[in-house]
Amino acid sequence: MTIHIRPSLDADIAAIAAIYAHHVLHGTGTFETEAPGVADMAARRADVLAKGLPYLVAERRSDGAILGFAYCNWFKPRPAYRFSAEDSIYLADDARGRGVGTMLLKALIEAAEAAGVRKLIAVIGDADNLGSIGVHRAQGFAHVGVLEDVGWKFDRWLDVVLMDRVLGEGNMTKPA
Repeated sequence: MTIHIRPSLDADIAAIAAIYAHHVLHGTGTFETEAPGVADMAARRADVLAKGLPYLVAERRSDGAILGFAYCNWFKPRPAYRFSAEDSIYLADDARGRGVGTMLLKALIEAAEAAGVRKLIAVIGDADNLGSIGVHRAQGFAHVGVLEDVGWKFDRWLDVVLMDRVLGEGNMTKPA
């Protein structure tokens, strides 16, 4: 299976919304409990792109199917956080375990650094989300901590795992 990582397009929104809806309704990687519609996902993507940040998709070359998406957005809206971004990666259920998440994260790291991000932060829903934790660790993210029992979904308390990775010059130089 040949996969191409590329910037997302307006035409990808329906597939992105469907992938995310699956995670909202069946997974603990996101703490949303109601799946946003296509219009809401389009608005979220537009917000990310308006900030000059990357929003990528993994496309299967043979048929153009979208297998996953990844983006980053400012960690917090206050100006002092403007060099720190939180990453998000979601895969179609049938794309899991095939290296698609690794490919998306590698491309996102490069694109985020090119956009001026100095620190990429993973806020991973569910401490049992070993796939996401492993993909981040393999790409140089370090474990920062765990926020215990901060989410309630599917009738159970969920932790959040925090990981981060320095990009580019990190804190070694003053930002431009």
